[in-house]
Amino acid sequence: MLYAAIIAVIITMVLALTRAFLGPTEYDRMLAANSFGTKTVLLIALGGHALEWASFLDIALLYAMVNFVGTIAVMRFFEYSSPADETGEASEPR
Repeated sequence: MLYAAIIAVIITMVLALTRAFLGPTEYDRMLAANSFGTKTVLLIALGGHALEWASFLDIALLYAMVNFVGTIAVMRFFEYSSPADETGEASEPR
């Protein structure tokens, strides 16, 4: 059952990567990348348990923190990368 769960997580990771490459907006792509990172944490935990690796949860939690901070940083970049006027439309490039 554990190996079936690992295969299912890998399949969902492939689907998340597909959405990340084909997403129509940058927010869809960022959401897919964040989902991929979350599934990576789950895969590390499942793989560590399957291999009887002693410190798998420590590495999974560390990766989760890095994924969270990276997501916040990229979303801040998207928020401030295209200046908009009061109507919400992007201004002309200088």
